[in-house]
Amino acid sequence: MKKIKILVALSLALSIIATGCASKTEKVDSNNTNTTTTSQEVKKVKIAYGQTGKPITFQDENGKATGYDVEVLKLVDELLPQYEFEFVPTTDDDLLIGVESGKYNVGVKNAFYTDARAEKYIYPKENIGASASGLVIRKEDEGVVKDLLDIAKLGKKLLPIAPQDAQYALVQKYNEQNPDNKIEVETSESFTVQDGVVWIAEGRYDAWLVIKPIYEAMVVKEDGAYNNLADKLSWTTFAATKTWPLFNKEEQELADAYDVAVKQLKDEGKLSELLLEFLGEDTLLFFED
Repeated sequence: MKKIKILVALSLALSIIATGCASKTEKVDSNNTNTTTTSQEVKKVKIAYGQTGKPITFQDENGKATGYDVEVLKLVDELLPQYEFEFVPTTDDDLLIGVESGKYNVGVKNAFYTDARAEKYIYPKENIGASASGLVIRKEDEGVVKDLLDIAKLGKKLLPIAPQDAQYALVQKYNEQNPDNKIEVETSESFTVQDGVVWIAEGRYDAWLVIKPIYEAMVVKEDGAYNNLADKLSWTTFAATKTWPLFNKEEQELADAYDVAVKQLKDEGKLSELLLEFLGEDTLLFFED
């Protein structure tokens, strides 16, 4: 009888423990309003990012992923408990090929919209940010050359632009809107960022259409490779270009979840805060109604 009582007591204790565990699991599921999956079913998402795109995407002094695009996606990750983001540093070429092939789920590299890319990737509805576009000019043209119309009217020579570059699309759009003051622009992919800075300073070309972060990183910052040319060059902002993360074609559900999260972050002003921190200005204001 004593052994039977012990067995009964043990059985009752195990039953209570099992019930408690079941209740705990049910509580976690019921409180997790953003997903119906358990923690064991959280989907891991590989986010590829460019390592040399400071301040948009780069690695800090400790080798950790950071930059505007990266920090936005970290906030998105916090709002989507059904996903776990892993940030993978890589080159721009590998990022594009990797997202298209499915090696990575998402890629961030200050990417603009192009029709060619839209055929290969999913562009979500919500843009992740916007890069200020403007002209790098010589100090002597400061206050004289302010935008593309000035380039056309004054007969200034614009630095060559790669056809797939979003800046080239800006010129095309300008030419469509200004048929009487078109800009003749050379197309080329053979020059580097360094060439652009030097060629403007030397007078080989009069203006370079580029995004502001490149100019600031190369010229304005004290540790910039061409800070020695800062007294010869100037910058003028006249537009902004929306930027997007690129999703693999099979990741529509993830892209939809991203849209909901980013819309919330925009409404809360979180994206504007990060833009001020990393770019020094809220470029989303260019697109306010």
